[in-house]
Amino acid sequence: MREGVRDGVPIALGYLAVSFSLGIAARKVGLDAVQGFFASLFNNASAGEYAGFAVIGAGGSLLEMAVVMLVANARYLLMSCSMAQRFSPKTPLIHRVLVGFDLTDELFGIAIARPGVADPYYSYGAMVVALPGWALGGMAGVIAGSVLPERVVSALSVALFGMFLAIIIPPARKSRVIAGLVLAGFATSALFAWTPLLSGVSEGTRTIILTVALSALAAALFPVDEQDGGSEKAGDADSAIAVPAPEGDACRAA
Repeated sequence: MREGVRDGVPIALGYLAVSFSLGIAARKVGLDAVQGFFASLFNNASAGEYAGFAVIGAGGSLLEMAVVMLVANARYLLMSCSMAQRFSPKTPLIHRVLVGFDLTDELFGIAIARPGVADPYYSYGAMVVALPGWALGGMAGVIAGSVLPERVVSALSVALFGMFLAIIIPPARKSRVIAGLVLAGFATSALFAWTPLLSGVSEGTRTIILTVALSALAAALFPVDEQDGGSEKAGDADSAIAVPAPEGDACRAA
């Protein structure tokens, strides 16, 4: 567990900065500091949390919010499958559930990179520092959004979009497929916003439709070849990120 705490400290510092921008977004849709803290505490996922705030700002329903966040956070299902294969078969269900609660990209990365079977207490150690860093950053962003001038708050809001650009640009540069999907997402989103008939669709429903439709299209046109180490059939210039997993073809039952 001590090693997990040590490895989780730099992650916590990064989370503090990123979730601060999400706190600014939370403040803009009317959340207070306590609500921002718990929103980040229970949803340690930047894309999912921002999607939830966007639905709140658009006046969407709870059902729309639930579906949007499920779609935005769907990749964690795949991470959980891979992580489940790394646990000892004797690992109790409670450990699998607790580790799965905060299985973020970064915490998954440091846990899966360790040799041998996964140790839930290593993940707990990383979570002990990383999760509060995320929640406190969100609360700090809400507080800053409440006391700083409007111009400063607007300037800080740009940092959130910079974060998403930092997420999508590196993989888009490596893969023409990903780059094309990103551009298609921008284009179809603009089409929904500017077309008279489609502009009446709520932002939450719009996000669900576009995410599912583009993901399904990519899966149909550019499937991943499981027998070729995770490379895409789209061409030799494009490659998919394969998550290493030990023996077994499917997730072990929790």
